[in-house]
Amino acid sequence: MPLTMKKTSCALVVFLVLSVGSVQSDDMTSIVPLPRRIASGTGVFVLDRDFHVRVVGHRDPRLQDAIDRFMTRLGKLTGIHRFSNEGGATLEVLCERDGETPESYVLDVSEQGARLEADTVVGILRGLETMLQLVRVSDQGFAVPSVRIEDEPRFPWRGLLIDVSRHFQPLDVLERNLDAMAAVKLNVLHWHLTDDQGFRIES
Repeated sequence: MPLTMKKTSCALVVFLVLSVGSVQSDDMTSIVPLPRRIASGTGVFVLDRDFHVRVVGHRDPRLQDAIDRFMTRLGKLTGIHRFSNEGGATLEVLCERDGETPESYVLDVSEQGARLEADTVVGILRGLETMLQLVRVSDQGFAVPSVRIEDEPRFPWRGLLIDVSRHFQPLDVLERNLDAMAAVKLNVLHWHLTDDQGFRIES
């Protein structure tokens, strides 16, 4: 193997090791995209079978679906697949109303619990994604570090183009892309359905 390739391989290994280490620590740079304001606290909020989400204020089907997805994904992350519906540690969700904008939210996490506040349901969706990215392995088990995050998107249009006309993609691949878009808080899908190479919708 040429010397330059060996150096590149070593550098890549070091980068991957450092990256994995940062995810397991309390380093908030593992949140994607990086929030506008972060203030780290002390201690961790332990996630166990008693954890549950309590909704305060506005409720609607989209918000409930988002919370259900959050709990399902949290279960996959932690291996806890049956959470309590009452008692124990809580994530309190306070939503003012339905709507697409603003997408801003405030997430407060302490040793006693967590509180997520937003003007709109979409803001709550963004905060739930951040909460999932904060899950760590601690001495006490799975936990979220104490932190206060105030976040809002820098750009109103944050999109992804998927060209299924020229490069056909199965439906499950598209759905995985939508999940990935939500995880990094993208909000526009440009779905290129038709062109000379293909016409993907019945007409």
